[in-house]
Amino acid sequence: MNILLLNHYAGSPRHGMEFRPYYLAREWVRAGHRVQIVAASYSHVRARQPEVVGAPVDEVIDGIAYRWWPVPAYVGNGVGRVRNIATFLWQVWRDARRQVEAFRPDVVIASSTYPMDIWVARRLARLAKAKLVYEVHDLWPASPVELSGMSPRHPFIVMCQKAENDAYRDADAVVSMLPKVAGHMAAHGLDLAKLHIVPNGISPEEWAGDAPPLDAAVRERIARERAAGRAIVGYAGSHGEPNALDVLLDAAATMRDEPVSFVLVGDGHEKQRLAARVAAEGLDRVVMLPPVPKAQIPALLAEFDIAYIGWQRVPLYRFGIAPNKLMDYMMAGRAVLHSVEAGNDPVAEAGCGLTVPPESAPAVADGLRRLLAASPAERAAMGERGRAFVQAHHTYPVLADRFLKAVT
Repeated sequence: MNILLLNHYAGSPRHGMEFRPYYLAREWVRAGHRVQIVAASYSHVRARQPEVVGAPVDEVIDGIAYRWWPVPAYVGNGVGRVRNIATFLWQVWRDARRQVEAFRPDVVIASSTYPMDIWVARRLARLAKAKLVYEVHDLWPASPVELSGMSPRHPFIVMCQKAENDAYRDADAVVSMLPKVAGHMAAHGLDLAKLHIVPNGISPEEWAGDAPPLDAAVRERIARERAAGRAIVGYAGSHGEPNALDVLLDAAATMRDEPVSFVLVGDGHEKQRLAARVAAEGLDRVVMLPPVPKAQIPALLAEFDIAYIGWQRVPLYRFGIAPNKLMDYMMAGRAVLHSVEAGNDPVAEAGCGLTVPPESAPAVADGLRRLLAASPAERAAMGERGRAFVQAHHTYPVLADRFLKAVT
């Protein structure tokens, strides 16, 4: 088949997040399909942007054909980001007929986090007489309303709601990463016979053999904490408001006299503020490090005794969660402390750690103490259960096959 995947934020190993479009597409190419990813030239989640000036640029990465459309850069979630979205969608809409004639897609997938790409994907699918698939990463407009406090009457939110409703009505299939969405989608018009759950996952080959060594400066910094006789509680990922890292710092403050160090690796909108807080409060056992290349993630996670992931307490998570970093934690065989209240809990399902309530520093501190009190063998057994769970349910060869069987 010819599969056209429309994802504004698509990345690659060369560019950074987001990785799911790349991993799915790579498996489809390996299975003999042709894949075209249509993406924007600028995304806030990428570590490196493709070089695009004035006209779209075509590139082939691991057999996947990428088309990068030029768009303006932006900072934050204001008017600049809206302009970026609108520019991308308008260009792809305007080019739809040429794109269809050149690629002749059998399947068109709308997969850009925000739902307005369904209108462009629908145009492409109708021109090509192709199947139309809507892939849900996060529920929009529920996410900006419930997480960011936007008014349901805001014009942008009204537009998102129209797009979401149109997607459920017009798509031939809907694929969701979130597992508990059936009631919400049915309330917005989806025939649930169209719904298929395909969660996030990992690429097994990235975990095969010896991992590339960790950057020496990062390795040595962590080694200094361990040499002081302290266990390592680690977090690797985005430093944003949804990640609830203030709660982890609150827990670190209460544990400042205990033999534990907190290592936070990554970047994001909140990192500068969090670093300032660490300095102001004298949290000298909190180490904040820059992001490491994706290939070094296995080596980084091997340095952690306990891997932490936290969430805000928001009703939105009743629909479920599908975090990439948790799949990495589990594949690395780490015992996990999960601070969450959600419709699903992979840590509890796998038995690979402890789950405590969100937004509670005392609960996080207590959970960390309980895991640290366990023997290394007990924590290793938790980690092995997590790895087995991911290998059984969350590898991209399995997920890519499940995706195509669901939509064809």
